[in-house]
Amino acid sequence: MAPANAHDGEPITEINVTPLVDVILVVLIIFMATAPMLQRRAMHVDVPKAEHHERAAVEAISVLFGADGRVLVGGMAMSQDEMARKLARAAALRPDVQVYFAAERELPYKAVVAVLDAIRGAGVRKIGLEVTR
Repeated sequence: MAPANAHDGEPITEINVTPLVDVILVVLIIFMATAPMLQRRAMHVDVPKAEHHERAAVEAISVLFGADGRVLVGGMAMSQDEMARKLARAAALRPDVQVYFAAERELPYKAVVAVLDAIRGAGVRKIGLEVTR
């Protein structure tokens, strides 16, 4: 004789969550497996050189950081404090001011980050990094 079930003849009104939990766990595993791949999107891009080109139409301040530690802002040598003050004045006048930043290849990463931090601390939100071949 078969055991009596409390639901014999009655419709099942409870939701069976077991398949839902299985699907959620599979999706979680997929996200966990693909998340490390999404964090690093840096890749080397070989950009072709144009024969005829123009500077960007927007006005931008050029900041160059030399291997000797000098900072050139718009072609004028100044200290990092002076640079920060000048950029803060420019950002106060124009909140959408743009800065193009280039640093020597030999500079340590820490020094480059310090200058970038000073630029961001001056209120500049649009910073373009210039690279050359």
